[in-house]
Amino acid sequence: MDHRLFSPTPPMGWNSWDCYGAAVTEAEIRGNAEYMAEHLLSAGWDTIVVDIQWSEPGAVSSQYRQFVPLEMDEFSRLMPAVNRFPSAADGQGFKPLAEYVHGLGLKFGIHIMRGIPRQAAHQNTAIKGTTATARQIASPNSICPWNTDMYGVDAAQDGAQQYYNSLFELYASWGVDFIKVDDIAASRLYDIHLPEIELIQNAIQHCGRPIILSLSPGPAPLEHAGFLSTHANMWRMTDDFWDHWTLLLDMFDRCEKWQGKSGNGNWPDCDMLPLGHIGIRSVDGGGADRWTRFTKDEQVTMMSLWGIFRSPLFFGGELRDNDEWTLNLITNKHIIDMNQHSANARLFSRKNDCIVWTAEGANGSTYIAIFNIGEQELSTELSAHVADLQSYSQVIDAWENTTTFSNDATSFTIPTHGAKVFQLLK
Repeated sequence: MDHRLFSPTPPMGWNSWDCYGAAVTEAEIRGNAEYMAEHLLSAGWDTIVVDIQWSEPGAVSSQYRQFVPLEMDEFSRLMPAVNRFPSAADGQGFKPLAEYVHGLGLKFGIHIMRGIPRQAAHQNTAIKGTTATARQIASPNSICPWNTDMYGVDAAQDGAQQYYNSLFELYASWGVDFIKVDDIAASRLYDIHLPEIELIQNAIQHCGRPIILSLSPGPAPLEHAGFLSTHANMWRMTDDFWDHWTLLLDMFDRCEKWQGKSGNGNWPDCDMLPLGHIGIRSVDGGGADRWTRFTKDEQVTMMSLWGIFRSPLFFGGELRDNDEWTLNLITNKHIIDMNQHSANARLFSRKNDCIVWTAEGANGSTYIAIFNIGEQELSTELSAHVADLQSYSQVIDAWENTTTFSNDATSFTIPTHGAKVFQLLK
């Protein structure tokens, strides 16, 4: 089955990394899933993802403990640490937790690292479905620069495809709907790992379950956009994104670079939304336990850019701590509809501190997102960015949730680092 059919619109969900690093627990996963089902599912948020190192019993933050034993089965496959995920006892893995999440009407996802556990290669353990062993398919020279858990897999070796097949057979039996594979799309030190991406998509095609494939960390090389579109659903355009204005400003360049590549089950990914209460057990991004350092205007800018570019939307904060502002920000119906159902997003203009993006909406409507990246308030008017404004009958202000006639006054101001989004109706 064409993997692009698994994700016809940009995925929307929650990921545990920004608030819990490598140390999330089952209770925290269940709690955030319950919040999503009650407060966010009706707005389109539907996926819960357990991020990195769920097999590490002693994980306490986003700082990895090096060369520590991981929970693993007899076929070289990592298993959830039972002290952190009690329902995984007796070899059940994530199946009970996935069933709980599914029972709330949500999808369940996990993070994995590219490759095979180093401990499997050192112990030369078995691989299901082949006489080859972990040591025979491991590539000890292919290692992650920031985590010591895995060796890469040599795709040319007999048993390499069977190893990945066995992994995704296991994940399918658990009921996994979404897989984030890390140390594979690109990094600061290593290039994209095309052979292993191909092995992984082959394994998904044979596992008997539609699984959305997300590739990290990034920045993924633009020259491989064609390969990525035929082997994955989403891929990172950036290294880890955190709550710094400089990173948000840089994302405009990345979106410009990748414009035209979104759609038809393919979603270049701006990374998670570091909103709300983050850093609870994470020291990444230059901070610890905190509320997002983005100003409210910067949060509006981020949601507007992710929205019109049609990036996947994955919330990073502890959902249960959301205040009214944060909840309203991520459930804005106009922004979500633009993200899920618009087309042909493109940079319209960039002059001085004003950046304008446009996209096509339903029934001949047009979306216009106007950003002020400067340090002073920006005064402008809609007619300056829409030459045929009079051909539209109504103007919806997405963030104000107001509708006016197109011939009404269209002057407005945008605060520093802020944004305005309009939908123009025929």
